[in-house]
Amino acid sequence: MLHMGGDQIDEAVAHTAAVLRAAADRDWSAKAGGVDWSCLKTSEHIAGVLAAYACQLTGRATDGWVPFDTFLDEGTGPEGAIHAIEAAAGLLSAVVRTTPRGVRAYHSYPSGGADASGFAAMGVTELLLHTYDIAHALGVDAEPPASLAEAVLSHLFPHVPPTPAGGTPWTTLLWATGRGDLPDRARVTQWRWHNPYALPAGELSLRELTPAAAADLAEGGTGGLTWLGGAPFGGTRAASGATFNKYVAGVHRPGWGVYALVRTADEVAVGGMGFHGPPDDEGCVEVGYDLVEPARGNGYATVALRALSAWALTHPEVTSLLALTTPENVASQKVATGAGYVRLPDRAPHRAYGLHRT
Repeated sequence: MLHMGGDQIDEAVAHTAAVLRAAADRDWSAKAGGVDWSCLKTSEHIAGVLAAYACQLTGRATDGWVPFDTFLDEGTGPEGAIHAIEAAAGLLSAVVRTTPRGVRAYHSYPSGGADASGFAAMGVTELLLHTYDIAHALGVDAEPPASLAEAVLSHLFPHVPPTPAGGTPWTTLLWATGRGDLPDRARVTQWRWHNPYALPAGELSLRELTPAAAADLAEGGTGGLTWLGGAPFGGTRAASGATFNKYVAGVHRPGWGVYALVRTADEVAVGGMGFHGPPDDEGCVEVGYDLVEPARGNGYATVALRALSAWALTHPEVTSLLALTTPENVASQKVATGAGYVRLPDRAPHRAYGLHRT
C-alpha cells in the first residue's frame, strides 16, 4: 500500500469499534495488556492521541505538541469511550484528507516531524495496537485486516524483517512492538516506529521512500509521487529496487536508502538520491543520484548532495562518503565537486570522488 490516508483510518476505526463493542459488557477496569492502564484509560488514550495528531496537522505545529489534552467525561463507560474513539478518528481522517501534500508537523521520532500520511499511519497503528491491548485483557479477538498491518509495517517499521514463512503481517507487527513472539526471533523489549525523513535542501526536500514506494518505483510505478516529465530516471528505479531487496532480506536500515528530490514549491519530484547501504566497517557510505532530464542544469543535484552528505556526517559512525561515476559522465562529476567532494584514485572502470569528515 503506497499511501496511508483517511480510508485506512476509517477502516481501522471500524475494526476497533466492532472489536470493542463485542466486549462492551465486560469489566473495563481490568488492566489492558502491554500497558499500565485500565482498558477504559487505554480507550481514553486512543481517542486523545488521535485528536492530538489531527491538531498537530491543523495547527501546523513545528517545534512541539499543541498544548492541550483530551479526557473522557467522568462516569463515561465503554460505549461512550468507543464513541469518543470514533469521533476522534473521524476528525483525524478528515484532517488527513484535507492537509496539502508536503505539509509537515511536529512529532518527536525520529526527526521531529511527519506529513499527513505519517500521521495517518501512526493513527492506524495506535488503533490496531491498543485495540489489541484492550481485547487481549477482555478475552476477545482483535486481528485486523492483513492489508492494514502490512501497510503499517512498510510505513513505520521498515527496519523490521518481513513476515517469516507461516506468519502473518499481524503476528509480525505484534512481535515488532513487544506484544508477541516469532520463531527464531528474540523477544522485543524496546521499540520505536520510524517516520520517513524529510531533509531540506534549498528549493528541494529529500523525502525518504518507504519500502512500499521503493517497490512501486522499481516495478515501473510512480512511488506515489508526481514526477517532472511523468517518470523518474532509470537510476532511481534501479536504486529503489536495491533498497526494496534489502528490506525483503531484512538488512535495510532506515535513512540509508533512497530519497526522492521534491520541489517544495509545487510538490513535483525531479530526481532520486541516496545511499547504496549503511556505512561499511570503515565508516564509508556510497552515494548515488540522478535527475529527470527536464530538471537538469538548475543546480538541484548539487544542493541536494550537500544536504544529504551533511546529514550523513551527523552520524558518528560515518567518516567519509564516496561517489562513483563513469568517465564520460561529466555532469555527475561536476555535481560531486560542487558538493565538496574531491577526486580520488580511480576505481576502474569508475572515477571516484570522496568527502571526508574534517
